[in-house]
Amino acid sequence: MGEGLTMSISFDRALGIHQHALGFRSQRAEVLANNIANADTPNFKARDLDFAAVLAEQQSGGSQGVSLARTSNRHIAGEGLAMGDAALRYTTPHHPSIDQNTVDVQQEQAKYAENAVQFQASFTMLNSKFKGLMSALRGE
Repeated sequence: MGEGLTMSISFDRALGIHQHALGFRSQRAEVLANNIANADTPNFKARDLDFAAVLAEQQSGGSQGVSLARTSNRHIAGEGLAMGDAALRYTTPHHPSIDQNTVDVQQEQAKYAENAVQFQASFTMLNSKFKGLMSALRGE
C-alpha cells in the first residue's frame, strides 16, 4: 500500500444517471396510475412526465415540488412528486370523449407496463453498479 494514497468515490459519477432514472420511473408510475384510476372521472385530464424535462430540471437545480391540478374537488390529491411543473404535461387524447375525460385506459396501461420494464432495467443496472463498487472496495 502506498503511503498517503487516498481514494474517494463519487457516487454520482459511479452510479451515473441510473439513480435519477429509478426515481423518475417511480414517480411516473404514480402519475400513470392516477390517470388509470380517474378513467371514468368527467373532465379529468390525463398527465404524463417528460424524462427530458426532468433531466434538464435536475441538472439546472430546478424546483423540487409539484402538485397535481384537480379538475374536481372529489379527486384525490396527488402527493409525493419531487419534480417541477415543467416535467408534468397533459396527454393529447387520440379520441374525443363526451365527458371531456382524456384518459385512454389501454394506452395508459401500455405506458404503465413499459414504465415498469424500464424501472426494472434501471434497478438491475443500479444493482450491478453497487455490486461492482462492493467488489472494488473488497479488492476483488
